[in-house]
Amino acid sequence: MVVMATVLDVGGNDVTPRPLYHAEPGEMPARFFLEEIFRSSRSEQSTENEHLPLDAMLNEVVDICLSETDTISLLDIPRTFVSEDAEAIKEKNINYAELCKNRMGNDKFIERSTQTLTGAPKNKQVQTDKIVMVDEATINSLVEMEICGNISNAEQDPLQIMLSKSFQHSLLVMERNVVANIFQCKLAAYRQLPILEDHDRILTPKTNEQHKEYKESSLAPTLECLWVFGCEIIKGCIVTSMAWNKKNTDLLAVGYGEFTSRKCKPGVICCWSLKNPMWPERIFHCHSCVTSLDFSANNPYQLAVGMLDGTIAICNVQCQDNNAFFANSSECSKKHVHPVWQVTWAKQEMKISGEECGETLISVSADGRIAKWVLCSIGLDCIDLIKLRSLHSYKEAVGFQKTDDVLPTVTPGLCVAFHPLDYNIYLVGTWGGHIHMCSMSNSVNFLDTYKQHISPVNYIEWSPFRPDVFLSCSSDWTMQLWKQGQFTPVLSFTQAQRAVYTIRWSPNRSTVFAAINGQQLEIWDLKSSIFRPTIVHPAAPGVKVTALLFATGTDCVLVGDSEGQVTFYQLKNFSVVEGQECLLTV
Repeated sequence: MVVMATVLDVGGNDVTPRPLYHAEPGEMPARFFLEEIFRSSRSEQSTENEHLPLDAMLNEVVDICLSETDTISLLDIPRTFVSEDAEAIKEKNINYAELCKNRMGNDKFIERSTQTLTGAPKNKQVQTDKIVMVDEATINSLVEMEICGNISNAEQDPLQIMLSKSFQHSLLVMERNVVANIFQCKLAAYRQLPILEDHDRILTPKTNEQHKEYKESSLAPTLECLWVFGCEIIKGCIVTSMAWNKKNTDLLAVGYGEFTSRKCKPGVICCWSLKNPMWPERIFHCHSCVTSLDFSANNPYQLAVGMLDGTIAICNVQCQDNNAFFANSSECSKKHVHPVWQVTWAKQEMKISGEECGETLISVSADGRIAKWVLCSIGLDCIDLIKLRSLHSYKEAVGFQKTDDVLPTVTPGLCVAFHPLDYNIYLVGTWGGHIHMCSMSNSVNFLDTYKQHISPVNYIEWSPFRPDVFLSCSSDWTMQLWKQGQFTPVLSFTQAQRAVYTIRWSPNRSTVFAAINGQQLEIWDLKSSIFRPTIVHPAAPGVKVTALLFATGTDCVLVGDSEGQVTFYQLKNFSVVEGQECLLTV
């Protein structure tokens, strides 16, 4: 007998589940015996009902209640790994533990219930992208939450914002971008890059005669002014020295001061960057006039400073205040007592292996001493490399009376130049006009002496292309080209009847050098002429040219003057010389 059961819901609707099994044709349907279905109901019926017909029992209504059983976990093993970032989850757990710990005993904490809004129900067909959530920060207590809320709602002081480091850095970046836009053409010419055309500028058409004159003048060697380093702080000061940073070739240190009068006036050091030609990156004030500067190669942030009163100092240009001077010679018993005319970082070699191991600071002073400086507990301490003994009496060589400060047998030193390959050898220019070749290992005798000059030797520089050739300039109005081992100059140069203050080799052209004599800048090209300079650029009326330096990696020369300005000039239309292949025949 087959029992067909119908399932009705509360509303009387037929919700009978459809059969999951469909019998094959010819197969006997599943049968349920009445004794198994109505076993419990027959036990409760009376004896008379047992004798009812079978049709009556089938028509009887029977209520069956179906319910879901409780979920029973047979096995529950918590996971020991996570699929997301484990470090982030660990940090989140630690923050939560701190939050729970800070809740206990906190007066601001109140435990109370809150109402949570129930989201709108969604159908199963609704889909959405994965929502990524990141914990930015966790407030450990309500006290911190209250403080943060007060800060966010309070009005910030405009002055405090302007003095903050982040705002100052933002101003620095914005200023550099604006200045770079203004000087784009000049900076591109300096770096030898293509110049972008300014479509907003209105060009005036040139006549044929102007075009012809411009074409003829553009073929001749000339100087083109790019820009000027100068500001109100150092206006009217004399540019005494300049030095490029040996690692960051965009950073230039310039020393200022006044050394014409007997009274020693304070000096200034400005660190200029090509990223902002309108204002220096650093400004340092010195107690005395700055006479010489040089950057360290091993520690590019260290700037050696020589002063008019004989002081040697080392400045950390990374600092922005006068605390940058972390070492000086003021406490040294052997400090210089006369002006320091040059300081330089010289490379050193190991005595055994001969390999380069570092560098040391060397100074040359008017007291006739060449000193080597080292850092110590008192600041800077020194040992004398050599004392410059005069070949004649001091009175006869200088023309002044003897003094107690300078002994008659000692002549002042004015400049020093170390050999580009043999770091143990160096040249010293003296007040008496002699150039002495000295050795770091010999503190008594000179190796050689060059005697052509008859007045103070103001500057010496080795050729960057020929390690056995060097130039010298003197107050006797001459410039001499020397070859090591020959005691007669290979060439002598004279243009104006004035003392030559500084002479410099071009780092890019082996036959080009520059010199200044106070009234003008001279550019010599030995390939073109050995009798007259290729370019003579006079100074402005009432202005003296006081400092000279070539730029590295480009054809530019820097000129400092008595008004505190450093002018960048670009060398144009000079003949190209293939490095070491040409320095004439010397």
